[in-house]
Amino acid sequence: MAALGGTTALAWTYLVRASGGMRDLSMSMEMVSIRAWDAGDFVLIFLMWSIMMVGMMVPSAAPTTMLYAAVARKAGRQGTVVAPTFVFVSGYVALWTLFSVFATVAQWALDQAALLSPMMVATSPLLGAGLLVAAGVYQVTPVKLACLRHCQSPAHFISGHWCSGTWGAFRMGLHHGSFCVGCCWVLMGLLFLGGVMNLLWIAAIAIFVFAEKVMPVRHARTASHLTGAAMILSGVAFLVRWTVAAG
Repeated sequence: MAALGGTTALAWTYLVRASGGMRDLSMSMEMVSIRAWDAGDFVLIFLMWSIMMVGMMVPSAAPTTMLYAAVARKAGRQGTVVAPTFVFVSGYVALWTLFSVFATVAQWALDQAALLSPMMVATSPLLGAGLLVAAGVYQVTPVKLACLRHCQSPAHFISGHWCSGTWGAFRMGLHHGSFCVGCCWVLMGLLFLGGVMNLLWIAAIAIFVFAEKVMPVRHARTASHLTGAAMILSGVAFLVRWTVAAG
């Protein structure tokens, strides 16, 4: 718990410090937006996304991580060597780091299309509405619900995906990360709606993701349908409001 909490705290410390210097960040992003990104720009944005994913997603993996740690302790008492818990977490983080590559490319594409402000917020109402509707639709898809069930059932995941050895523990982390990415990747697109470095918006999405993971499995389908409908309606209302204002 201390390691998970410390890792999360370090990630959020970075986010808070970055947010505190938002004026300088905004100026640098404005410079990026008027020219092609270079390798340094990609690295900086990739690091931002990677650290943000750690801060947002490591807490939601705590139930499965703690169960793995309990199994490892029990195995150790019985004389069986099991890879340390940090190996499992490393595999989980590796998947979200890979996701950060795609998120960085998506931000680059949106920036080059002049669809993002210097504060990394969508400037197009159509884009904002589309992100909300897409997230809402994905909430009720079979893929979303299947991935969510794996994330909500740590015991089922551990028993069904157990692998021995250090590489096996890392693979387990990769598997758990793949289910988590499959569950949440569309939700991460909403960061472009409220601001990629908007701390309140980041925290709201992180809390939503955590709540989804820890709710009883029997309520997951109903909750996903309700939240999906709310997102779709919000997207439509957002678009209608913009259309009326523009007209």
